[in-house]
Amino acid sequence: MKIHLYYVYILTTKNNKMLYIGVTNDIVRRLWEHKNGINEGFTKKYSIHKLVYFEVFDYIDLAIAREKQIKGYSRAKKDKLVTDSNPEWNELDPKKR
Repeated sequence: MKIHLYYVYILTTKNNKMLYIGVTNDIVRRLWEHKNGINEGFTKKYSIHKLVYFEVFDYIDLAIAREKQIKGYSRAKKDKLVTDSNPEWNELDPKKR
């Protein structure tokens, strides 16, 4: 039986000025897509591909609800969420969880 995991993640630019919140079932693949500009859109246009935060869920509905919750946060609250777990805003490696 295959175990499915779902990720809510926050990406930022090199200088941490812009944020992107997303959800995926394969964070390694999704980060590769962001870094290589595979999909047209916001992250490609503004070079947003530095992973600074992520959470793991067993159920997609919980992950989607959390993504929506974070998207509704103020910028200050999003910044605090990242800073509380990653004070230096270092780029994270999701394989080293």
